[in-house]
Amino acid sequence: QVQLVESGGGLAQPGGSLRLSCAASGFTFSMYYMDWYRQAPGREREFVARISNDGGGITTYADSVRGRFTISRDNAKNTMYLQMSSLKPEDTARYYCRRTQGDPWGQGTQVTVSS
Repeated sequence: QVQLVESGGGLAQPGGSLRLSCAASGFTFSMYYMDWYRQAPGREREFVARISNDGGGITTYADSVRGRFTISRDNAKNTMYLQMSSLKPEDTARYYCRRTQGDPWGQGTQVTVSS
């Protein structure tokens, strides 16, 4: 069955960086567009970034992260990444990955930005 496992979260200082990973299995990873979402406490889950299936020819970002976050993927490793830089306290959230077409939400990985 489809399995998506997020990792790489943690505590970062404002202005710092983190790289998240999303390990995929149970489907042909290279055939699907993939998304990152996040959910902060008390807020609805929101879209962060999207990447096309062809190794990243097309990428889309939420306005709030454009220019600071970079989405990428390695189809040979069935893994997607989110490089987060210039982190802000408002980036604090639990981050999730899924196929653009939709999947059940996984456990996510917690990112906390605080001094």
